[in-house]
Amino acid sequence: MEDVPEVDPRPLAAHTKPMAFLARLGAAMIAAGYPIGMVRRALSSAADGYGVSQEMLILPNYIQLGGGGEHPDGTTMRVESAEKNLRFDQTFPLAVLVEQAERGQVSPEDGLAELDRIDAMRPRFSAWAFVVGYILQSAAFALILQPNVIALLAAVTFGFGVGLLGLFARRSEPLTQLLPVVAAFLVALSSFVLGRLLNLGEGSLRALAPALVMFLPGTAITLAVIELSGRDVIAGSARLIAGGIRLAQLAFGILIAAQVVGLSTDELSVASVDRFGPWSPWLGVALYAVGLFLYHGPPTRFMGWMLLILFVSYTGQVLANAGLGSYASGFGGGLALTVCALLVAHRPDTPPAATLLLPGFWLLVPGSLGFIGVTELVAGSSGGAVAVTLISMISIALGIQAGLLLWEAFRQLRTRSRRILNP
Repeated sequence: MEDVPEVDPRPLAAHTKPMAFLARLGAAMIAAGYPIGMVRRALSSAADGYGVSQEMLILPNYIQLGGGGEHPDGTTMRVESAEKNLRFDQTFPLAVLVEQAERGQVSPEDGLAELDRIDAMRPRFSAWAFVVGYILQSAAFALILQPNVIALLAAVTFGFGVGLLGLFARRSEPLTQLLPVVAAFLVALSSFVLGRLLNLGEGSLRALAPALVMFLPGTAITLAVIELSGRDVIAGSARLIAGGIRLAQLAFGILIAAQVVGLSTDELSVASVDRFGPWSPWLGVALYAVGLFLYHGPPTRFMGWMLLILFVSYTGQVLANAGLGSYASGFGGGLALTVCALLVAHRPDTPPAATLLLPGFWLLVPGSLGFIGVTELVAGSSGGAVAVTLISMISIALGIQAGLLLWEAFRQLRTRSRRILNP
């Protein structure tokens, strides 16, 4: 019997490293909250430079790359999954790596090593900064959604409690899954009981929303609308269902608390009560930036750009609301956010656009509007709550898409102008 010659594994390893790098890069982008269309475009741009096929299947938590040229052992395939979301501070080096991969400026070996380093990154600040940052975010949303003394005190107090719960939940995956219901129930129960004892009257859902900002799925639902309009039906549907379930969890916790206290659905209010004046939301935007900085720990140099992005986004939202009505406010905010982020990212030594967009996403607060709407629907007080929620998400998504189209038109116009001036 003849001896079977051994196959040298080195050619196969060299062949699969580019595939492994791009698959892991795509999974990291998914974990960082990139839209599926953006992940596909980035990997397609990088594929030719690394000799990898552009055949790919990308879902919200799964990526499969297939092909990569001929090989004696058959077609190479690489599968990666996004097991957990990346923190905001991890998105900065990831965005730089994505740009390098698109330009072919990093080897697969170095790219894999950088992804390992990103995964191993520790939070910049300690646990106390996480809690303080969450308290400031909660207070900021109180100034934006319900600017009065009682709501602000409730936001600070409940924000402290929810921030501590978030720290404990990090140690247990089952507790993390149950945390939205548990936090919503405890916050609502405390609010309703104190309201009864202090004779504050009806239970304000707007006073509850700031302390539950950690769980509001506004970004997920807005991304779902973008992906559905971009014909990524499976990914968009999955995100939309996940966002809806999260809203239902929050609504369930609040309504159970209302039943325990004996609060009728007629006593649940979404009315806005402004005791501070028109300056309070702008202070809230600035306070929100500080809270985000402590909560997420981005690079210090990003703080100024984040303030600019947040104020521009909120200004666009306010102007659109004043000129076109409340349904168009999300469109104005999304448009202003996108154009501003792309302009800033185009400057040298500035963060990438994908990173700049996230704080603006979170500020547009589609999640809080949807949270209030779904609670109203479950309580039976508003049959059109879901329609209002979807319209607010679509409005923001259309504003973002319009901003992308305007930017692309600007780039094409500038390119043509250069060709005319420099034939």
